[in-house]
Amino acid sequence: MSERQDNPAPGVRADVWLWAARFFKTRSLAKHAIDGGKVVVNDAGCKPAKALHPGDMLRITRGEERLEVEVLALSEQRGPASVAQMLYRETEASRQAREAAREQRRLIGAAGPLRRPNKQERRELRRLKDAD
Repeated sequence: MSERQDNPAPGVRADVWLWAARFFKTRSLAKHAIDGGKVVVNDAGCKPAKALHPGDMLRITRGEERLEVEVLALSEQRGPASVAQMLYRETEASRQAREAAREQRRLIGAAGPLRRPNKQERRELRRLKDAD
């Protein structure tokens, strides 16, 4: 007689854990990200109240940044960043992809400084907009 017990320990809500691990500034932002499909737990959809357990894999999208992390510990309280970093471990593939994307953005930005259009360029822009 073996009972199936995947995770006998109680978990922590996904939105609370994301907030405590400092992925989002507020719990409300974490909830909106989860509702918007920006957080995936164990290759499946997620709801804000889903219980997370150590060993779960999360894919988190924040703007252009994509992270893949493993839950190492649980916390319902937001603490210092040094403590928050102990709650998860980012996969090596995720870290390399983020570094490559950061380098690519840096190279694109090095193409030339963004500047405001001069008087002649502003007039040309106005003409193009008025033509529509």
